[in-house]
Amino acid sequence: MRLNEITYNNAAPVDGYGPGFFRIGGQVFEGAVLTGPSGTIAWGGYSDTAPLLDLSEVVDVLFIGTGADLAHIPTDLRTSLESAGIGVEIMNSPAACRTYNVLLSEGRRIALALIPA
Repeated sequence: MRLNEITYNNAAPVDGYGPGFFRIGGQVFEGAVLTGPSGTIAWGGYSDTAPLLDLSEVVDVLFIGTGADLAHIPTDLRTSLESAGIGVEIMNSPAACRTYNVLLSEGRRIALALIPA
């Protein structure tokens, strides 16, 4: 088996998650978070659109983790993101974390917004 070292550039991978928290790049964040090429910050949830729209120049796809279960996001949020040229993928938070890590390791231009379980 051949093993390759993974380089994540400026973005950090999701190391773990649990009830109410995410561990990203070795640091624990309580509550909702946004992570990507600009680092990791607390996120105010679906109504906090400004930091998501600021990603339009640096990412192609935003993964939104909706908590323990898959849920719809507000239609106006999806419309705003897509109008800004950001692809949107919705999934539960554990699946979003796994998908983000895989695509991040491939050097993709992605970000991740997460609601905790």
